[in-house]
Amino acid sequence: MKELNERQREVVSMLGNSTSTSGWEDWKWHVRNSIRTVEAAEKILGVTFSDEKRALYKRTLDKFPMSITPYYFSLIDQEDYESDPVFMQAFPDIRELNVSPHDMADPLHEDEDSPAPGITHRYPDRVLFHVSNLCSMYCRHCTRKRKVGDRDSVPDRGQLKQGIEYIRRTPAIRDVLLSGGDPLMLSDERLDWLLGEIRSIPHVEIIRIGSRMPVVLPYRITDGLLAVLKKHHPLWLNTHFNHPRELTRTSRRALARMADAGIPLGNQSVLLADVNDCPRLFRTLNQKLVQNRVRPYYMYQCDLSEGLSHFRTPVGKGIEIIESLVGHTSGMAVPTYVIDAPGGGGKIPMMPNYAISQGVNKVVLRNYEGVITTYTEPDSYEPSYCDRDCRSCHLTLKEDDADETGAIGIEKLLSDWDDTTSLTPENNERLARRDAPADNPADDDAAPAVQAKG
Repeated sequence: MKELNERQREVVSMLGNSTSTSGWEDWKWHVRNSIRTVEAAEKILGVTFSDEKRALYKRTLDKFPMSITPYYFSLIDQEDYESDPVFMQAFPDIRELNVSPHDMADPLHEDEDSPAPGITHRYPDRVLFHVSNLCSMYCRHCTRKRKVGDRDSVPDRGQLKQGIEYIRRTPAIRDVLLSGGDPLMLSDERLDWLLGEIRSIPHVEIIRIGSRMPVVLPYRITDGLLAVLKKHHPLWLNTHFNHPRELTRTSRRALARMADAGIPLGNQSVLLADVNDCPRLFRTLNQKLVQNRVRPYYMYQCDLSEGLSHFRTPVGKGIEIIESLVGHTSGMAVPTYVIDAPGGGGKIPMMPNYAISQGVNKVVLRNYEGVITTYTEPDSYEPSYCDRDCRSCHLTLKEDDADETGAIGIEKLLSDWDDTTSLTPENNERLARRDAPADNPADDDAAPAVQAKG
């Protein structure tokens, strides 16, 4: 067991006589002793909130519960806790009760895109599998605040089996992402069973886990857990560091152990006002992640979930941060900046504009320094006509399991094998006027959808 630092010893002692320093590296000890009340937080912080402030905190907790591991709580700067990035991500804020007109309980329509318990099937070849509603820490910026922490709706084995059966009978699914809550809140035994069931499905090629445990409770990365994960390769893990302060010696050791176990690691940050909305901070964070064998994967624009307005930045701030990364540091340290589209539209990449103009023969580009240059198009390019018959294609990409399924969206418009020329919203008023009899005008309140027009 490593030697505890002074602050960790203080936290242990303040949690009561039933605890001891010997339990600090036991992840279940941290879950049992998580800080869930305002009074416990006051005691460990060594502060006394005013009656008014305490009442506001409690009002927030009545709607959105709090759970902070002793480990993560120990990272808070006691001298300036209200401006501390750890504190702001973990501790309630009365502004969470401000629901703006654009806020939604389920902004990504995960529940509407759910064909089976726990399953969100949004993209053609992959699904999100909600396997737990519990986390060791409840992030204040969580997009699933509507369900995280609901102990009465934790999926049981029967519900998980329904999700597994949906995956089993849907051969288009090649990629399964376990999410929650936090999948690593499951026991090693339950996780082993779950991964084994999914791995037994022939068409599932990749299993991914989304977990914040390496950040908020790195002691969860035990020998037993690693032994389970190594049984079910290829397996990837994406975690959620938002600030360089979170990359402690303990979290770095947890990351190293997973990387040494052959698990590719990625990171998904969320852009948060007053927490990490700084180009220099993000560059430092991403460079440190790469040093620890973690690839910055996504930088998310904060979702339109209820009560997150105070965390949101303009999209322009995210573009500014990406501008400060591209060309200024290695490409491995540049995540994809995305907006997860409200209404279930999926992740939409956002980038600075590098293409300035385009002619018949040239593309005019600019680089990170502001240098303007040109790329000359080929004088003669004869595209290969694609009829989607991969087995007769002359290219060397012939594969026994080539995908010959149809396309949707923009890919359909670009294809040679489909005669679709436009995508027009269903219930388009102009088309409705064409079809509507003169004495029966189109219903202007019809809900929009999308249909293809050939």
